[in-house]
Amino acid sequence: MKLVSSVLFVLLSLPMCRSSPLQDTCRSFAAGHPSIGYDYCIRIFQADKASAEATDARGLAAIAARIAEAKANATAARIEAMSALERDARRRDRLSVCAEVYSDAVDQLDQAEEELAHGTEGVIDDAVTQLSAALDAPETCEDAFGEADDTSPLAAEDAEFKNLATVALAVAASLTPPPSMPRPKISD
Repeated sequence: MKLVSSVLFVLLSLPMCRSSPLQDTCRSFAAGHPSIGYDYCIRIFQADKASAEATDARGLAAIAARIAEAKANATAARIEAMSALERDARRRDRLSVCAEVYSDAVDQLDQAEEELAHGTEGVIDDAVTQLSAALDAPETCEDAFGEADDTSPLAAEDAEFKNLATVALAVAASLTPPPSMPRPKISD
């Protein structure tokens, strides 16, 4: 009887122990990106109510792209406001570089989100390409200031966008099958 009750307890507990697609996705993400981590991944998704309804990693990838796009839009708006107030022409030029790359990132993230949310399986590679390109924005922006030996006023925004775009790219990339390895020839 003791054995039967133990087995029954385990069987009844299993449904409660299952993890959600969000937890599985963030666990997988954190394994490959320990510097950003599981808690960060969970936190960004929990800030978007649609994440609770996502049934798979593809839906979460689209949500992550949308979250990153919102950050890119906010950063672009901050850059525009800073440029309007900046008196130093060289610093305005550096801000202009940032404005351009963030504008491109907004477009790339929008396209990636559309492809992930509504596209067919074949467009996931395209979405990954768009996400990868968007991920270049913060580094390019920081380089514009670094090459001029100037402190970037956008370092915090660039770092946050990089983390958000990394989550989006990693989740989307997890949807693509790994490249197949050629089979070794076996000689007789």
